[in-house]
Amino acid sequence: MNNEELILDRLDRLEQEIAPMAESARSIMELREDLTPRVNEAVKALIVELSDLEADFQSEDLIFLIKKAMRNVRNLIFLLEQLKNLTDFALTAEPLLKSTVPQIIYYFDDLEQKGVFRIANTSLEIMQKIGETYTEEDLEQIGEGLVKLMGIAKKLTTPEALTLLDNAAELPAKIDLSRAKSAGPFSMLWAMGNKEVKEGFGVLLELTKGLAALKG
Repeated sequence: MNNEELILDRLDRLEQEIAPMAESARSIMELREDLTPRVNEAVKALIVELSDLEADFQSEDLIFLIKKAMRNVRNLIFLLEQLKNLTDFALTAEPLLKSTVPQIIYYFDDLEQKGVFRIANTSLEIMQKIGETYTEEDLEQIGEGLVKLMGIAKKLTTPEALTLLDNAAELPAKIDLSRAKSAGPFSMLWAMGNKEVKEGFGVLLELTKGLAALKG
């Protein structure tokens, strides 16, 4: 093989090696030609959108923000760690919430069915009306009176007081007022021979002794 044939052979090899590169370059040029209009449109749209911020944006603000972020890198890292912990907690609590939330909804629905919220709403309306009707001084006086009434109610709930009130409540069922007649001195003396009348007078005397406490 002479020199001319060697040269032609090498040129053929170079042409074969360069051909893929040329094809790639051609593809790149075509891609560039296709993308150039799109990029120009995107840049124009970005310029239009950013033009609204031109009056509010200052380069000094961006520099200040960058400096502030660099000075608080540790705080930012801490916030990211806390966010990670919060995410882990949410993932852990998710199964529990799935079972708890329906129970809470059922519980509140049961309260609604029983009228608890309606009663609470009515109570709030009553409290509002009380606040509009009475002054602060009146409410303080009412509060002090309620405290004393609670003391009286406490005394009335002792076993002795409850027994007395219970017996007193049974009196209307035991007394027949239709049989009541006018009584004079002699009829009263005659009635003193009745056992029940004697016991009644004894109770009356004890009650009369107790009435002395009202004087205090």
